[in-house]
Amino acid sequence: MKWLGENPFHTLLLWTARPADWAVWQIAPLPLVTAALSGWLWARVTGQPGAGWGVALGLLALALADWALLAALPRQGLSFGAVQPPWLGLVVLRGLLALLALPLAARWPGPNLALLALVQILLSIVAWYGTHVEPFRLQTSHLEIQTARWSNSSSPVRIVQISDLHIERLTRRERALPALVEALQPDLIALTGDFLSTSYRDDPRALADLSWLLGQLRAPAGLWAVWGTAEVDLPPVLRPVLEEAGVVVLEDEAREVEVRGQRLWLMGLRCLRQPEQESRTLARLLSPAPADAVTVLLYHVPDLMPQAAALGVDLCLTGHTHGGQWRLPGFGALLTSSRYWKRYEAGHYRQGRTHLYVSRGLGLEGFGTPRARFFCPPELVAVTIRAAEKRS
Repeated sequence: MKWLGENPFHTLLLWTARPADWAVWQIAPLPLVTAALSGWLWARVTGQPGAGWGVALGLLALALADWALLAALPRQGLSFGAVQPPWLGLVVLRGLLALLALPLAARWPGPNLALLALVQILLSIVAWYGTHVEPFRLQTSHLEIQTARWSNSSSPVRIVQISDLHIERLTRRERALPALVEALQPDLIALTGDFLSTSYRDDPRALADLSWLLGQLRAPAGLWAVWGTAEVDLPPVLRPVLEEAGVVVLEDEAREVEVRGQRLWLMGLRCLRQPEQESRTLARLLSPAPADAVTVLLYHVPDLMPQAAALGVDLCLTGHTHGGQWRLPGFGALLTSSRYWKRYEAGHYRQGRTHLYVSRGLGLEGFGTPRARFFCPPELVAVTIRAAEKRS
């Protein structure tokens, strides 16, 4: 399996897709073996066959509950990934937890068995919350930046950024999106790539649902977009859908956009993940920008921030990281698919005059990855640009 560009995480996603093709009878032995081995070890270490039977039967019951939880997601219209890969992950994790409890099981088998049961129940609650609740807890993040390029009398301009939709089928998250965007009263809408889930890149129904969603979005200065990663966004497939919805895709090009009588110099780059080449392209796009225009770069990944800051871009809007999608309190993202890992994992960053916002996005990774979010709810971004106040 070759590495996909500079993003080994997408290679991992391809590997996780393989179990999705396995039949149920091919994967059923794993929970049976895990339960039997864990139960035998507990009985052996504690000298109590009852404890072993309790662990074995408990793991089997939890495996069935996990399967039911994951299999219910598409029927409930919540997400549409394969059941097998995340289920196998939960089976292995639960088995490891049972093994980790063994060192103290010999001295205190009863309390440790109760503690193991509590930890396993907490894992079930986390799995339910991450798949049923947090992916639909859509939040709006606000960023205000001031610019000396506009006069004090200038009206503020609002850009609403939507990133990483990863649509498979419409869920209540996507259905709620148009009203949330409208309430923000955007002057311009920026779409920063990854429109469909990796598993549904050319699925007709996913394309139809994307078309419906984009058709509900409105902004006086229009809808502007860039492509996401090459593994996710297929331009020949997506271009007709975006054009029908009136979305202008910027492919290594810049446009001057007038908003509320003010000028934006809007630039969009293809996501090649080749910093030297993209830096040259960005410099070429930036050079004709009018002096009184705020320069805005749309690019899918945050990895071009150092080059954009060196060139003096005013605002960069990116996504791609999903904020990590799975975060730990006090630590943040575990994976970001960025060459800088956690340097630009999510939120607002500033370097010199350049502001960067990395959106957590709306959707979820595809292939066999769990359709879940932990401590990382989906996000809309509203950026308000206003003239800097003059000091007397």
